Amino acid sequence: MDEKSRLPTVIKNIIVFVLGVLIIISVYRYFETVLDNPLPLFLISSDTMNPTLKINDLVFIGDGHMFNSTSVGDIIAFNKPAGEDRIIVHRIVEITLENGKRVIITKGDSSPGSIPGVDFPIKDHNFIGRVKLVIPNIGVLFLPPINYVLLGAIISVVGIVIYIYQRK
Repeated sequence: MDEKSRLPTVIKNIIVFVLGVLIIISVYRYFETVLDNPLPLFLISSDTMNPTLKINDLVFIGDGHMFNSTSVGDIIAFNKPAGEDRIIVHRIVEITLENGKRVIITKGDSSPGSIPGVDFPIKDHNFIGRVKLVIPNIGVLFLPPINYVLLGAIISVVGIVIYIYQRK
C-alpha cells in the first residue's frame, strides 16, 4: 500500500482512540454527577475497615454535600483532620457539637479506638462523602504484574481487531 491509502486508516484509528478516551472521561464525569461528588471513586489501601472493606475493594463515594445528614454507623470518606494529607474511609461512631457546629468521630472497624488527628475531629471541610457502593477486590487488576498483563491483553486485542478489520 502507498502512503495515501494508509492515511485514512491512521486517521480512523486516531478517531477511535480519542473516542475511547472521551468515553472513559464521560463515565467518570457521570459518576461525579450521579454521586454528587467530585471524588467519586477510591481504592481501599489498608485493612483498618476489615471485615467490611478489604484492601483492593473499590468504593463509590456519594452525598458530597450531605455532611449534616450523616448518622452513626455510616461509612464516610474524609480528609485526615491533621494535615489533610490523606483520604480515609472509616465508620462514624459518634457525632458531637463543638461551638454549635457538628463534629464527627470515626473509627476503623478493626481498630480498637478512634485516633486523634486521624479519626476526629471531622468537620464539614474534611468531609468528602458517604460510601454508596463497594466492588470487592477489583483493585487487584491495578497492581503489578496483573495491570501490565491486562494492559498488554487490551492492546493485543485492539491490535488484532484492527488487523482483522483492515484485511476485510
